[in-house]
Amino acid sequence: MTTEKQETEVQASNAPSGGLDTSTHTPMMQQYLRLKAEAGPLLLLYRMGDFYEMFYEDAERGAKLLGLTLTRRGSSNGVPIPMAGLPYHAAEQYLAKLVAQGVSVAICEQIGDPATSKGPVERKIVRIVTPGTLTDEALLPSKADRCVAAVFVPRKANKAQRAGVAWLNLASGEFKLSECAAEALDSELHRIDPAEIILADDAQLDLTLHCAATKIPPWHFEAEQAQAHLLAHFKTESLSGFDVDDLPTALCAAGALLRYAGRTQAHALSHVQTLVADRASQYVLMDPATRRNLELTRTLSGEEAPTLFSILDNCCTPMGSRLLRRWLHHPLRDNAPVLERQQAIGSLMTASAQRSELLHATPLLQALRTELNKLPDLERIATRIALLSVRPRELASLRDALGALPTVQQQVLSALAPSQSSEVLATTDITSQPSHSTTTTQREHRLETNSMPRLQALAQALTPPEGLQELLTHSIALEPAALARDGGVIATGFDAELDALRAISTDNGAFLLELEARERARTGIATLRVEFNRVHGFFIEVSRAQAEKVPDDYRRRQTLKNAERYITPELKSWEDKVLSAQDRSLAREKWLFEQLLEQLTVQVKQLAQCAAACAELDALVSLAHHAQHHQWVAPTLLEHSAIEITLGRHPVVERAIERFTPNSCSLNAHRALLVITGPNMGGKSTYMRQVALIALLARVGSFVPAQSASIGPLDRIFTRIGAADDLAGGRSTFMMEMIEAAAILASSSAQSLVLMDEIGRGTSTYDGLALAWSIAQRLVTHNRALTLFATHYFEITRMPSEQANTANVHLAAAESPSGIVFLHEVKDGPASRSYGIQVAQRAGIPQAVIRHATRELERLEAQGAPTPQLGLFGEVMDAEAQATAAAEISEAQEALQQALASLDPDTLSPREALEALYQLKKLQL
Repeated sequence: MTTEKQETEVQASNAPSGGLDTSTHTPMMQQYLRLKAEAGPLLLLYRMGDFYEMFYEDAERGAKLLGLTLTRRGSSNGVPIPMAGLPYHAAEQYLAKLVAQGVSVAICEQIGDPATSKGPVERKIVRIVTPGTLTDEALLPSKADRCVAAVFVPRKANKAQRAGVAWLNLASGEFKLSECAAEALDSELHRIDPAEIILADDAQLDLTLHCAATKIPPWHFEAEQAQAHLLAHFKTESLSGFDVDDLPTALCAAGALLRYAGRTQAHALSHVQTLVADRASQYVLMDPATRRNLELTRTLSGEEAPTLFSILDNCCTPMGSRLLRRWLHHPLRDNAPVLERQQAIGSLMTASAQRSELLHATPLLQALRTELNKLPDLERIATRIALLSVRPRELASLRDALGALPTVQQQVLSALAPSQSSEVLATTDITSQPSHSTTTTQREHRLETNSMPRLQALAQALTPPEGLQELLTHSIALEPAALARDGGVIATGFDAELDALRAISTDNGAFLLELEARERARTGIATLRVEFNRVHGFFIEVSRAQAEKVPDDYRRRQTLKNAERYITPELKSWEDKVLSAQDRSLAREKWLFEQLLEQLTVQVKQLAQCAAACAELDALVSLAHHAQHHQWVAPTLLEHSAIEITLGRHPVVERAIERFTPNSCSLNAHRALLVITGPNMGGKSTYMRQVALIALLARVGSFVPAQSASIGPLDRIFTRIGAADDLAGGRSTFMMEMIEAAAILASSSAQSLVLMDEIGRGTSTYDGLALAWSIAQRLVTHNRALTLFATHYFEITRMPSEQANTANVHLAAAESPSGIVFLHEVKDGPASRSYGIQVAQRAGIPQAVIRHATRELERLEAQGAPTPQLGLFGEVMDAEAQATAAAEISEAQEALQQALASLDPDTLSPREALEALYQLKKLQL
């Protein structure tokens, strides 16, 4: 795990303020050193005019990370001070580079007025940017979440140690916590996938997740401190209302996390309004190896496509894409919420098909996608409003989106049954907004009603906050400037004082023309001109040839090569008035924008609910769109553990090849393990993965690529596919294989789906076969998990004759004159051959090697049973010892044969027969 703390602690110990006498510095550098001491190990960007500057170690480090030129500014005790800077208007792109490298940054701004300041302008750290606390649009990936997590493992002597985890998505306000066994912590963090982890200074954790890590004082995790901080934030006297009383360790992590996140922002985290217990029993759990092997959001090589997410993501908004990604990583165990999503998708598809049959009617899915495309990222806009960091153009896009929401709402209502649609229309007025208090109360009640169809609940939640669109329409200009400080943000007519100041500062054309005409008449200079530029302001320009005609009241402002520029008392008075009006106009506009944001913050909660409904609708429409275009079907959700798939297809592979061969799969209590044999490249891994992906899609609520499917409840999905090693950790490929197998045997249950591919191949034939057989038998008899077990050990195909709940299937292949042909068809029974030599031939192995391998295979097959396996450290007997042993065996066999020949079983009494048996036993020994 990458830890920024380790590399920055050394720099903090060598901070300039710790080893220098600041009294020898200029006032500005003294101010910088005080702020650097406050920032600690963070990289400090110190605002100076149009640049952010870095000094000392920060300059050297920043120049290296960002590729900046390292310069010098003054000296300290005779030593030049290193300096590096970046322009403030390009700060976002530099911040993005730093955050991508796991670096946290403290941003220092000028908060004083340079015109009235004596000495250095007052500055302070207004924001801290860390990899997990990003809220700026330019720094965040649009289709993925970036959250920060806190981990707390208390020091206990007992073995039942619990780890507490809390995570916060600042860009959406989502705040969750959970607890797990300490040994499951790494898997839990991979599920959450944070961009940054917060740990106590004394924490010693062995984690494989690669992300930034920050150490904070251990007392931040103390129960009393953490609870007090949570109570103060949520303004409650108890946390019982959040249903988290049974998660005391996680509450310690949550309190420390909220304290850390609050320090990074310039404003209170008002959009973080609830705390949700995220219990593992809600989801179908998958360990990191399973997520990687199933290629949910990244391929095995680390690419973003082709993956399950990339082929399903037809979302029209970034917030819909993010939600769909979360669904794929968090399939659900309970049937009820899964069935709600599935029914919503079915309703959208049915309504779309019905509308497409009408003349000139646009199919519902197409109409919804058209309207959803008009929506911006409402979720993140709501967050930035709460943090008072939203930009004018985002408010303009919000204003336009609010105008599109009623159309989206009407489209959703049209997908409901007539009775449901009329009922919703009776309680939800789309054209005229009801009172704020009534709307909020009714909406919260409806969303909590479990029996309500999902589309109906979404339609009601799509009602925007009352009066919000009207406020934004009147206050924000039609096409506002990018930043409030640039002006041109507030709409004309919103504020009379602002309009008057704008008129003075911009409507000066008539005055200047009048002045120019009067001065030409007074001076007799026909070429006299009245001009303006940003550097010198207003001036009267006269050519040098006419300079002698200039009146005495003209005062020279600038001399050019061929002209002179002057100012008069009248023009100066006008200039002061105009420039003053411009400054006052910008100041007024800035103040009005801040007041507008304060008004908007009270509607953040309702806006966030509306954004959540838009995101869910977008994800459902995307799944419905995909299912409709690729002939996917709704799976049946069973109450018992089983997977029954008829003619299933791999959702990703079928898109990549011209013709995909569908295959069926039947797993249940009476057929719990399938032994899968067949040639390499025959499609065993594809078949196994497609079963897992179909089961996962069914638990997400999506339709699935099959002719039909029935999926029961699942608690976990495990995969043991492919070869990997951890050489740095001293673990070979076979060791990693056994570690993953051990985890499956320890954690899988009768409701788990297990995929095991070529277990035991990393060691000798007998060892591997023995392990593979034993692992398969353990899964069937003890764990009773639904298992797909692919192997090249044909001996394991005998298992169905010993275990009634196992069966053999194989991937068919055939030989032709041109070589082996893979049929990719799953058939009952074991495979007859592995076709390894034929696959090697197709791979380009030299023909001489192929011929030699063929002869060797024929010899081994003719030999029959191979010789016993020798121990790794067994002593090799010499020829004499072997001869002696052979002679002893021959004598013993001869004595045994003579004794057997002398016996007549028909004449022996029971007692004599027993004694004879003991004698034969001694002869055998």
